Amino acid sequence: MNAYRDLRVALLGCGSVGAQVARLIIEQGDELAARVGARLRLTGIAVRSLDAERDVELPRELFTTDAEQLVLGADIVVELMGGIEPARALILRALEGGADVVTANKALIATHGPELADMAEQVGAQLSYEAAVAGAIPIIRPLRESLAGDRITRVLGIVNGSTNYILDRMDRFGDSAEDAMRVASELGYLEADPTLDVEGYDAAQKATILASIAFHTEVPVESVHREGITGVTAEQIEAAKHAGYVIKLLAIAERLIAADGTPGISARVYPALISRDHPLAAVHGGKNAVFVEAEAAGELMFYGAGAGGVETASAVLGDLVSAARRHVVGGPGIPGSAHADLPLLPVGEVTTSYQIMLQVRDEPGVLAAIAGILARHGVSAASVEQTAAQADEAADRTAGAEQTAALVIGTHRAREADLAATVEALRESAAVTAVTSVLRLEGDS
Repeated sequence: MNAYRDLRVALLGCGSVGAQVARLIIEQGDELAARVGARLRLTGIAVRSLDAERDVELPRELFTTDAEQLVLGADIVVELMGGIEPARALILRALEGGADVVTANKALIATHGPELADMAEQVGAQLSYEAAVAGAIPIIRPLRESLAGDRITRVLGIVNGSTNYILDRMDRFGDSAEDAMRVASELGYLEADPTLDVEGYDAAQKATILASIAFHTEVPVESVHREGITGVTAEQIEAAKHAGYVIKLLAIAERLIAADGTPGISARVYPALISRDHPLAAVHGGKNAVFVEAEAAGELMFYGAGAGGVETASAVLGDLVSAARRHVVGGPGIPGSAHADLPLLPVGEVTTSYQIMLQVRDEPGVLAAIAGILARHGVSAASVEQTAAQADEAADRTAGAEQTAALVIGTHRAREADLAATVEALRESAAVTAVTSVLRLEGDS
């Protein structure tokens, strides 16, 4: 091993991930030193309270409440505090001092990633955030480095384990949405306020990061079209199963050509149908997976644990070892590539297909009326299935109730704007008593 000085590592935060990172640095010190060529010396751990209970027994003398002082003089700063401030200010201070930074802070990278990357590039430091998306799964480095010479066309990701667990229980065990959420909460998949997960905010932050790296373009989180899973019903799950699909909350980033011929990119999050033959359909429980399509490499899938203290710590340690090696070998940090400046296209430019579930009047001419609505908006039906009437016909006639039937329409691919306009026209049609479900189909060519 090279006789290189000890590298000073400052750790900010000691939650479930931070505690595991500290433990691994201490317990695997000799092995890490052999890999790096220098010993990683944990100089301190910044915490809010010195007396709080920890997941791991760690030397008390490492703890401090003075994060600003701890950052000074560090070679590598590992930020696992979460939130925007003071994490942002501390990271900027570390970078300004020439320290490399490793973070798992998805919210910070999604909102201030370009600012932090610019600072790192100015001073020749390294900013790494493998653990910010999909926990233990290596996806940031493959996109940023391994596929840097390829042309990525689409990224589909199940990047929120909480919502995947809920939808998976509804699909496999027949749980209602309420029951699945209750079980997820009891098992610790959901926070006390589950909005970040079930409304798609967490997945949107990760979509921002994936799209920015995959397409070398800054993608603000506010530009990501976002829909959560709160509207997904047991009836939709069953209809999807009957048609050979499963519903997943997907983070999607892809190259598009707008209607006027402008090339650009789209980043979006919503619950979507995906064929049960697609690899993402087999992602069960709280697992995460990211499916990448590239022109040269073809189809690639990255699968594993999307959360968990020791699992996420694995990704953090990978970044830490990489940063430490740079110190030993020398040279500036590898800057991110975010200079393609591709236009961010609105969701209306996306080309996809819909599954539309309707309640319609059970009378002559209804199907013709619906076909006419589709045709006027440039949308064609790939399939139409009529299910049994809602109630017994004789009983309805006796009661004088209106006869209705259920229709499930699958469309061919079309622009999102045209499909949305079609759905709105169906809602206004006298032939339709209710539009009960609208889901997009993703994962096909």
